[in-house]
Amino acid sequence: MMKRARLWDFKFELAPGSRLPVFMQIVQKIIEEIQAGRLAPSSPMPSTRQLAADLAVNRKTVIMAYEELIAQGWLSSAMRSQTFVSPNLPSSSISHHISASRKALAGSSALDAPRFATQKEDVIYFSDGMPDTRLIPGNIIARAFRHSLLHSAKNNCLAYGDPKGIYALRNSISEMLNMERGLYVTTDNICIVRGSQMGIFLAAKVLVKPGDNVVVEKLTYPPARDAFKSCGANILTVGLDESGLRVDELEEICKKTAVRAIYVTPHHQFPTTVTMTAERRLTLLMLAEKYDFHIIEDDYDHEFHFTNHPILPLASNDKQHRVIYVGSLSKVLAPALRVGYLVASSAFIERCSQEILLIDRQGNSVTEQTVSELINTGELRHHIRKTFKIYSERRASLEGLINQHLAGHVDFKMPVGGLAFWVLLKDGTRMESLLDHAAMERIDLLPADNFASTKQNLAAFRLGFGNLNLDEISEGVIRLKKAFKAAAHTTP
Repeated sequence: MMKRARLWDFKFELAPGSRLPVFMQIVQKIIEEIQAGRLAPSSPMPSTRQLAADLAVNRKTVIMAYEELIAQGWLSSAMRSQTFVSPNLPSSSISHHISASRKALAGSSALDAPRFATQKEDVIYFSDGMPDTRLIPGNIIARAFRHSLLHSAKNNCLAYGDPKGIYALRNSISEMLNMERGLYVTTDNICIVRGSQMGIFLAAKVLVKPGDNVVVEKLTYPPARDAFKSCGANILTVGLDESGLRVDELEEICKKTAVRAIYVTPHHQFPTTVTMTAERRLTLLMLAEKYDFHIIEDDYDHEFHFTNHPILPLASNDKQHRVIYVGSLSKVLAPALRVGYLVASSAFIERCSQEILLIDRQGNSVTEQTVSELINTGELRHHIRKTFKIYSERRASLEGLINQHLAGHVDFKMPVGGLAFWVLLKDGTRMESLLDHAAMERIDLLPADNFASTKQNLAAFRLGFGNLNLDEISEGVIRLKKAFKAAAHTTP
């Protein structure tokens, strides 16, 4: 097995005033660090000369300590006098302290941990609408990164910059939003963020004070709801139907109590995929003005709308500066690139920049420069068109497979956009059994209760298809058919 090179110096201190001989203190300390997981199996140890210098002890003392640790099996020696942590240590001796630490951390958070997808071998994961990162144009992005890095280094652009993001990217996004989404914004109205979640959190941080009422739909994006909770908001919920958010219910809430903000996903409602009608959009804007609240519009996958009639954001009709618009390029490129944007009044954007200064000072200017180049050269638009065709094909395939194999078990409406279906069970009493049998068939589903504030035993689930190719979608539906069949023979 190839030994790893030592990239970083391993440093520790001896306990002052200890009565143990120095070489035994070193032995004891290294064993503790191995058990704690700081020194992993096969990791290289510092040379005896280096460690002696760091600890200000005689080199012979360190040699004695290493020899003792080798004799006990904690360390092993290799060629040229190199010393490594033994690769053959039992995992329990190392993991005990780590497990204890993790247990101590679990439950220390005021919020429940979000549900992240962990891909397992041979599991079909119907996501919440994730893109397929296998489609990312790696060579094009790599070339743009290289050009941006060289350009930034040459022009001294790798120093601290504007917390709102580099001007070039804000300008590129403002042109895109003005041309394609009907907004009227400048660079002063845009703040670059590390994905839409950061944009939502910044909006919550600037808007919400402890005790403020924030409204979300009864089924919504859980991390957004948690972002408002973390800022001290009191969460109120409003209903949904086939036309989107129930504005009549919202007005009844506003008549009874002051509302600070409402969080919505009107383009493709998360998770139900419903598009809010034009009438309700206008009513929502009127209510925001009448009852003095802000609207946080999360347009998380605007690019993937599959009808011939594009729908402009709420923000395009916002005459009173009530809408805070959050967008992301994560669905277009890849979530790991972490580029999103927040659009609002220049005064609001300045307040966001002050919050960013408290978090991480600024974003990644090289990544921002790269994305700006991808926009300006047309590469991003070309990639959107390419993936749009692929996702359209996958969407049509999933519709056909559901109709062919699952029509007797579920109801659904073909979504006009987004990368997921919302599927309703005809027999709601089979939901728990279905989830159990789906897991047995190695299918990962997202049930409706995942998106509700409280458990409601809803008989529906979100079926994301973007991350799956045609073969994976077909295999997933066949497995799901088997799960339905098994669930049908199980007593509710």
